[in-house]
Amino acid sequence: MLLVLGGLAIVGPSGLLAWGDNLRLLDQRRVQIAKLTHERNELQMQVDALNPKRADPDFVGELIRKDLNVVYPDEVVILLKPTESR
Repeated sequence: MLLVLGGLAIVGPSGLLAWGDNLRLLDQRRVQIAKLTHERNELQMQVDALNPKRADPDFVGELIRKDLNVVYPDEVVILLKPTESR
């Protein structure tokens, strides 16, 4: 019985050999959390820029032009591919 318990302590799902996998998963989750936090902050900035009491006119104009395809006849629109921040 003690050998079985000792074996589980080493190779079991929460044993010593699984420790490295758990640390690797923890690091992956931390990276994912950081990425999602950054994305949430970007979205919060956009929401704040659209607040009716103090809307950012440049951002509102950008959204109108992008979403509704509203441009003046003498304007040239150049679409840029968004860059990923690292």
